[in-house]
Amino acid sequence: MRVLHIVTGLASGGAERQLQLLLRHLPGGRRCEVVALTNPGSVAAALRAEGVPVHHLAMGGNRDLGALPRLVRLIRAGRYDLVHTHLYRAGLYGRLAARLAGVRAVVATEHSLHPGVIEGRPVTPGVKGLYLAAERLGSTTVAVSRQVERTLHGWGVPPGRVELIPNGIDADAHTWPAGARAALRRRVRAELGLPPEGWVIGAVGRLVPGKRFDVLLDALAELDDARLVLVGAGSERAVLEQRAERLGVRGRLVLTGERDDVPELLTALDVLAAPSTEETFGLGVLEGLAAGLPVRHSACPALDELPPDAAPGARRIPADAASYTAALRELRAHGGGLLPRPRAVDHYGIGRVAAELSALYDRLAPAAAAARPPRRRPVPERPSPGG
Repeated sequence: MRVLHIVTGLASGGAERQLQLLLRHLPGGRRCEVVALTNPGSVAAALRAEGVPVHHLAMGGNRDLGALPRLVRLIRAGRYDLVHTHLYRAGLYGRLAARLAGVRAVVATEHSLHPGVIEGRPVTPGVKGLYLAAERLGSTTVAVSRQVERTLHGWGVPPGRVELIPNGIDADAHTWPAGARAALRRRVRAELGLPPEGWVIGAVGRLVPGKRFDVLLDALAELDDARLVLVGAGSERAVLEQRAERLGVRGRLVLTGERDDVPELLTALDVLAAPSTEETFGLGVLEGLAAGLPVRHSACPALDELPPDAAPGARRIPADAASYTAALRELRAHGGGLLPRPRAVDHYGIGRVAAELSALYDRLAPAAAAARPPRRRPVPERPSPGG
C-alpha cells in the first residue's frame, strides 16, 4: 500500500515527532512518503536519514492557492492508495488535493483541537467553517484523545466519521542501562552548561504563549540555584528571554532550540514541568514519565483517561507560578531518583498505536478502491466502409 502523509511543516513539534515515530513502527507493506507544505525543519532531515522520501511543496502561506495544483500533480504522479494529513493547513489543502487527484481513502489526524482553540490559535467562524467543509472531503478523522473526539462531535462531525487512535510513545527510546544513563547525563549536562550536581527543571514544547513557560520562569525566580531547560523553538523565545532578564534568572535558563534528541536531553533533568492548559494529549508528560522523571503538569488528557495509579509519578497542579513554585520546592526537598516506568507509558506504546492505524488503512483503502468507478475502455473504431 502506498501512503502519502501531508503535514503543514516538519519542525520538531509534537505532531511532527509523532509522525516520525509512527512511520518507524507501521507494519510492513506500507510504503510511506511525506510532503511538507512549508518549513521542512529537522524532522524532514531525520526522516530522509531513515529512508523516508520527503517532498517540500514550498508553500508561501495560507493563501498560496498555487500550492493546490502542485500538490494534486504530486499525488497523481505518486499513485498513492491513501492520503493521510496532519495539522490544520495540511488538512484543508491535502483533503481537497487528494480528491482532485482521484484518491478516495483520505485520513486526517487531529492533533491539537479544543472547542475554541486549534493549534494554539482562536477558532473563528471562518476557521471552523473551512475545517468542517474540508472534513467532509475525507474518509475518517482520527482523534488523538477523547477530548478531541468530544470536540469534533460538538462541532457536528458525525461519530461514524471519527476514529479514536491516541498518540504513541516509544518507551525503549527513553531506557538505558544505569551506567550508560549516568554517563549520558554527565555528557548532556556538560554540553548544556549545567552543573553536574545541580537541580534541573525541564520542559519540552513549542515556545508559544499557550505552553505557559512564563509560569516556570516566575517559579525559577523563587527557587535559588535551580536551573530551567526549555527544549523547543518558537515565536516566544525573545519574549521569554526578556522576562528572564527582568526576573534576574537569565543565567539559570537554558534554551536549547529545536532538537531531535529529546530522550537524551531528558536524562539531564530532575523533574519535567508542563504548565500548559491547552493540551489535547500530553505527549511530553508521557515522555517525562518514560524517562523516569517525576512530572508536574496542568493538563494531560492522556492521563485523564486512565486510573490515577497508572502514573503515580505525575501530579496535576494549577497553571500558576505559586503552585509550581510550591510543587517544585517540595520535590527538591524530598530528593528523588529515577522512578519505575508507569503503566500509563505501556498503555500508549507506539507498537499498539501503529497497529491500530494500520488496521484503519486496511479498512479504508480496499473500500475506496471498490467504490471507484471502473475505467471505461475506449471503444475501438469501426473500420470505414471498404477499408
